[in-house]
Amino acid sequence: MTLADALVLLGFVALSGLVATSGVLFRPGPWYAGLRKPTWTPPNRAFPIVWSILYLLIALSGWLVWRAAGWQPVPFVLFGLQMALNFLWSWLFFGLRRPLWALADIGLLALAVALTALAFAPHSATAALLLVPYLAWVCVAALLNLSVWRLNRERGVFA
Repeated sequence: MTLADALVLLGFVALSGLVATSGVLFRPGPWYAGLRKPTWTPPNRAFPIVWSILYLLIALSGWLVWRAAGWQPVPFVLFGLQMALNFLWSWLFFGLRRPLWALADIGLLALAVALTALAFAPHSATAALLLVPYLAWVCVAALLNLSVWRLNRERGVFA
């Protein structure tokens, strides 16, 4: 690995870390704890563990495409879009307490992740496959988001 490769990998990791800060800036807190949730809701301690792994996979995925093909406009515009939508979800759900808006965002996020994987595939099959666990988790999160909204919409707990 060259110095340039290492620096770009570090850049992808830093970008993923920046997006991950949305979970720190907009923490679930007491409001979320008081919401009704489906019985299949993962334990709170699972979220930072899973997201840490996923953010590393996302960073590695982007780096593999960069390494294979350089800065390709379509794949990296999609990559940036899914990262922005990822950050936005925490703000909408936890910051603004708008689960319905967050549901729209996470639907777009799932689409953006799938399109990113498809755009990455011609450059690196491994990079595309590294996004599959991310897409799966986003789909689970979307179902959880929908369930929380449905279980609580009549209670007046949303801003």
